Amino acid sequence: MNIAIVLAGGSGSRMNADKPKQFLDLDGKTVVEHSIDAFDRHPAIDAIAVVVHPQYKALMQEIISRRNWKKVNQLIDGGSERYLSTLNAVVAFLDMPDDTNLIFHDAARPWISQSVIDRVVDALQDHEAVGTGIPSTDTVWEVNVDFTAKKIGGHFISRIPQRERMYRAQTPQAFRLPLIRDAYQRALQDSNFRATDDCGVVRQYMPEVKIHVVEGEERNRKITFPSDLE
Repeated sequence: MNIAIVLAGGSGSRMNADKPKQFLDLDGKTVVEHSIDAFDRHPAIDAIAVVVHPQYKALMQEIISRRNWKKVNQLIDGGSERYLSTLNAVVAFLDMPDDTNLIFHDAARPWISQSVIDRVVDALQDHEAVGTGIPSTDTVWEVNVDFTAKKIGGHFISRIPQRERMYRAQTPQAFRLPLIRDAYQRALQDSNFRATDDCGVVRQYMPEVKIHVVEGEERNRKITFPSDLE
């Protein structure tokens, strides 16, 4: 069973808007509607859950009520951090069979294509963990940051990785349920645990697991700033 988890719990503070970016208008629909649409019409997706901040749960329920989605069947409270939102979703499906796949997607990536979902779902047949990424066309610097400095003068290049090995992470990121459950169980025992994405949690706490990477798309970008909507 393939369950899409649309992560719509962020605050979108960098948008300088009166509500989170996932609820802003994009071509006549909210951003989150575009993301849900993509999974609702994909034949390999069996169910969709939406993770949303409790403050915007009523708004999300209103959107669901006026749409004719056939697969959206659960709203899950989001956490104060992204990883807590993922964790809440994992907990919500703990009673599902072990062959359940959880496919996490940022609501703020509304241009997700059917082809990318195809690649993720296909990869899950042979792999326990799947990430989506695109090769970096820019050289990437690893920088030593002096957080006491207020200007760029406090940043120094410490390493320049080979560009050919650098990928820019996107979503969906997908996992067999037992794997992502066990990874978070280990992570929560670490008092220094911090994470920005779910593949990173698996990579850090279950290093024995190989995370398969499928090809993303440039158009599958994340809305972060007002110019992204324009």
